[in-house]
Amino acid sequence: MATMPNTMSFKQGLSLWCPQSAALNRIPRVSVPSRSFRRSFVAAASFDNENREYVVVGGGNAAGYAARTFVEQGQANGKLCIVTKEPYAPYERPALTKAYLFPLDKKPARLPGFHTCVGAGGERQTPDWYKEQGIEMLYEDPVTGVDIEKQTLTTNSGKLLKYGTLIIATGCTASRFPEKIGGNLPGVHYIRDVADADSLISSLGKAKKLVVVGGGYIGMEVAAAAVAWKLDTTIIFPEEHLLSRLFTPSLAQKYEQLYQDNGVKFVKGAKIKHLESGPDGRVTAVKLEDGSSIETDTVVIGIGAKPAVSPFDMVGLNKTVGGIEVDGQFRTSIPGIFAIGDVAAFPLKIYNRIARVEHVDHARKSAQHCIKSLLTAHTHTYDYLPYFYSRVFEYEGSSRKVWWQFFGDNVGEAVEVGNFDPKVATFWIDSGKLKGVLLESGSPEEFQLLPKLARSQPSIDKAKLQNASSVEEALEIAQASLKTEAAV
Repeated sequence: MATMPNTMSFKQGLSLWCPQSAALNRIPRVSVPSRSFRRSFVAAASFDNENREYVVVGGGNAAGYAARTFVEQGQANGKLCIVTKEPYAPYERPALTKAYLFPLDKKPARLPGFHTCVGAGGERQTPDWYKEQGIEMLYEDPVTGVDIEKQTLTTNSGKLLKYGTLIIATGCTASRFPEKIGGNLPGVHYIRDVADADSLISSLGKAKKLVVVGGGYIGMEVAAAAVAWKLDTTIIFPEEHLLSRLFTPSLAQKYEQLYQDNGVKFVKGAKIKHLESGPDGRVTAVKLEDGSSIETDTVVIGIGAKPAVSPFDMVGLNKTVGGIEVDGQFRTSIPGIFAIGDVAAFPLKIYNRIARVEHVDHARKSAQHCIKSLLTAHTHTYDYLPYFYSRVFEYEGSSRKVWWQFFGDNVGEAVEVGNFDPKVATFWIDSGKLKGVLLESGSPEEFQLLPKLARSQPSIDKAKLQNASSVEEALEIAQASLKTEAAV
């Protein structure tokens, strides 16, 4: 058995995994006997109780939006089966680290309020919705095996499911601390599903001191929610500032000050040696590599996630970014098998590289693109523009609500405009081109401008941006560059 070091370093932040040089050619197809492939489709039509024409494995955002697209195309009723390890119909997972964690007196989010597809303005797909649409739902029964030759799935309960077309939407699992350094102690929490969030809420109601490990999305969102619980909260991370994969040091300092104004403490550049426990076995402290300890009764670990590829490893994995490798229509190397959402390593066309994106926006759009490609003459390559956002301190009584959006690529030199009162914008410029833009507290019209800028990548005058007296003026300069580019 491999040994693990006592000191654990960790990473968090933007979940956009992209090597800078990766070919976008269609991935090689693995041939399977066409006779058996056709035979399964015939069987699916003849034995509806034993065979499913379409099976989606996974119950997250991607599965919910895939179901909606099947319904829109008239191909769900009696044809579609969704297999999930959760006891709930697909829901908008981002709520779990945002409004779901609010105290009861702050109007927290609860199911069925955030079932898909309400996050994108669509219908709320409750369990009854799936029944009404003729979609078979298999709850709390994860897939444990797959026979590609026989096109058969095995579930944890022993069910054998034959499929005609398989869509893998298994998402990710939370990265965990090893048990040997206290990763499974009572009072230590990870957040990936409703059960995780419910367990954390139970602890928050009794907690006095909270330590959040990780300075990325989860760390920032959980710490902001903890302020509403009036807890003594500390965030620990190994980097020099918050959300280091996206924020510049200057931008991070502004957000860090906001958290500090709300009583949150930071321990930066730290490595954790282990978690300590008391006589009852519950976590009592976080021991750092430098010998210091931080007392706590509750710990939330938010150090990233891993693509949930098992048991589909043989479908074809990307060793650089992780996940299941697919082409621009989300086809894997095995005919009839697709992968969507967080688990898919796909061609990021705009930047000419392979990426794996852990974000709800991609989960929604990849599902829609894949199912349309499968069921219609829709054949164009997925052309995704990276998008990330966060919303924190949005509970009742908060002195300052935070909502930022980012589009594009954070490469090149960053130009920051604004004083965070309330707005601030950061523009990334590379070789004279605007590559990415982040905006805090923008108006709807300003937020709508961001993807246009990031996708068009107009030439822009860096000096003009640097001399802009306000965020509004900077955005006007960027919009003028967009118009100039279009006129050329």
